[in-house]
Amino acid sequence: MNLPDFDRTLRRKDLFPLVRGPVTALQVNSTKRCNLACHHCHVESSPKRTEAMDRRTSERILELLAASPGVEVLDLTGGAPELHEHFRYLVSGGRELGCRVIDRCNLTVLYEPGQEDTAEFLAEHEVEVVASLPCYTKENVEQQRGRNVFDKSIEALRWLNRLGYGRPGSPLVLDLVYNPLGATLPPAQAELELRYHKELRDLFGIEFHRLYTLTNMPIKRFADMLIRRGEYEAYYSLLVNHFNPEAVPHLMCRDLVSVGYDGELYDCDFNQMLELPIGHVRRTIWDIEELDKLDGNPIATGPHCFGCTAGSGSSCGGSLV
Repeated sequence: MNLPDFDRTLRRKDLFPLVRGPVTALQVNSTKRCNLACHHCHVESSPKRTEAMDRRTSERILELLAASPGVEVLDLTGGAPELHEHFRYLVSGGRELGCRVIDRCNLTVLYEPGQEDTAEFLAEHEVEVVASLPCYTKENVEQQRGRNVFDKSIEALRWLNRLGYGRPGSPLVLDLVYNPLGATLPPAQAELELRYHKELRDLFGIEFHRLYTLTNMPIKRFADMLIRRGEYEAYYSLLVNHFNPEAVPHLMCRDLVSVGYDGELYDCDFNQMLELPIGHVRRTIWDIEELDKLDGNPIATGPHCFGCTAGSGSSCGGSLV
């Protein structure tokens, strides 16, 4: 199909060009290795992937953070970031620099060999856990993420709760992430969060802080699924027809920088997977001295950007409006 032109839509709405504001978050995709191979994964992670950030690149990440005092958040993702050899080095270094550190956790990784004390490590360093749980029912979760994932996820959440995560008033932040099973937009975040709280509390005695709703990006593994089902064109039409100009000022690419395992810079994690470099210019963490210098730079866009601007908008922090 002829994919829609996102920049043309921005021009029609007098929102072009899309440029960066001050960088407040550094998201690091440290490895593509994961213990799962979820159907919706835009990274195409799996246990067979071997790409991982080396020590030199990890050290440069912390150097760049130290030189960029405006960056408040170190957001560790993957794959399963906990499987990265230098995960704890990045966590400790980020916390020493005064950053909020986020671990984007699939929950089941806590039961992998060598991860026996990872939950305690996260609690000790007050790492914020953002955990993927696409539903509160076993059938829906395992349809998207594979067999035996649901029970392990529930036990991991109970484990985190015992450590203090997710409790009312606790400094140990535990947030959950929902994304649709198929080619639909997520429901209203506030309403779904109330439902999650009730179901998880009543059924499993689980507490958490916030729920984030994310729109599935029509790229990589999810795009392949849409094509197999003959739903690719219809899904893009859904995104375009629900374009919300009010979401544009709040897009995560305005204040977030994404770093690949090899040190390449991107405007967001989705652009990274499409190898669309930051501002359409190839740069690495060794090419800049501080992230503050990116303020005002143009943002690289593509048709997939309709995913972040459809309906209530979507970002790593949930809905935008």
